[in-house]
Amino acid sequence: MSDGELPAQAPTPGSVGARLRAAREAQGLSLAEVAARTRVTQRFLEALEMDRLDLLPSPTYASGFARAYARAVGIDQADVGRAIRGELARGAMPLRQHHIEEIADPSRAPSRGLVIVAAGLALAVLVLGVLWLSTGMFRGTAEQAPEATPSAQVASSKEVPPPAPTPAGTGKVVLTARTEVWMRVYDGAKQRLFEGTMQPGQSFEVPAGTDRPMINVGRPDQLTVTVDGREVAPLGDGKRAIRDVGISAEALAARGLPAPAPSASATPPATAAAPPGDARQLAAFRDVAR
Repeated sequence: MSDGELPAQAPTPGSVGARLRAAREAQGLSLAEVAARTRVTQRFLEALEMDRLDLLPSPTYASGFARAYARAVGIDQADVGRAIRGELARGAMPLRQHHIEEIADPSRAPSRGLVIVAAGLALAVLVLGVLWLSTGMFRGTAEQAPEATPSAQVASSKEVPPPAPTPAGTGKVVLTARTEVWMRVYDGAKQRLFEGTMQPGQSFEVPAGTDRPMINVGRPDQLTVTVDGREVAPLGDGKRAIRDVGISAEALAARGLPAPAPSASATPPATAAAPPGDARQLAAFRDVAR
């Protein structure tokens, strides 16, 4: 006898305990083997075989243990369950009501030292989190303080002086024909300011304050353009006519046209002859521009 030294008592012939024991012995199984199959404590299985239901924890456990035993030895577990409930209903073997005496495997439960260490680690993490949050708030305040200090702003303004303003000219734009050149000058609203054939040496000054002045011209290479008296590069190479080209002082500056070296005579003699073919090109461009 094992697991509690149960008192010797023979099972009643034909009882549940006798049937379970007979089925076990018929299969050549020991109580230890049945306990391993059912995961029920061996002394509870011995109590079932001896019909000592009063040694089991409760009626529910008695029925469950009996069904598990029957399933392990290959007999009808439902029939065994009904038989156990019948014996319990007759009260022939009253059960004692008590708690299960088995306890969990101590090796599976955390030791007291491990629990203390885990609690200490959790407390340390909590303290570190609080410190990090508090110092982070202080650090953010310290980082923002210099930005709000007027002296820091003054020092910054001294280190990086503002760029000196570029002197602005009057923006006077003058167009002068080198040879016979047809052109049309108009503003951003398409209002015509000049249209016609410029003779060699003839000039046209773009009215001051004109909104987005633009030009159409057949031979841009034969047109001298000056801004405040300073000559800029030609508006085109003369291989093709140009149109809708801005000629304000700002537009010419945005084009990035370099100023050529000063020349003794920017305007050719009035008697200079127009290159061959200009007349035909001028007539064709007039038709397109109009």
